[in-house]
Amino acid sequence: MKRHATLLLCCLASLLAPVAMAQFTGPSTAGRPSTVAETRDVRIGSYVTLTGNVINHLRGDYFTFQDATGEIRAEIHPSVWNGRKVGPTDKVQILGEIESGSGGRYVWVKTLTVQ
Repeated sequence: MKRHATLLLCCLASLLAPVAMAQFTGPSTAGRPSTVAETRDVRIGSYVTLTGNVINHLRGDYFTFQDATGEIRAEIHPSVWNGRKVGPTDKVQILGEIESGSGGRYVWVKTLTVQ
């Protein structure tokens, strides 16, 4: 009887091991590395990763993001800032979804990392 219990316990442990290794640790949607210029040609709803600078505040949650290829409007909610202070000279990497509104294309930023 003890032998069957040990065997059963080993089987259960082997089934649970892959679940433990597959724990979610961050955004599952990874944007391909891109430039602001390339965002003009990607499909709305695509995720992109951009590296550059947030250079000014437009209004509300909207900012201007700039890299070496140009500028794009970026929607960055307070939860994404996470209390960090970021200035125009700080290099950041953003992961966001390309959206379109009355002001044209913009990046809806999901994560922001200071480089």
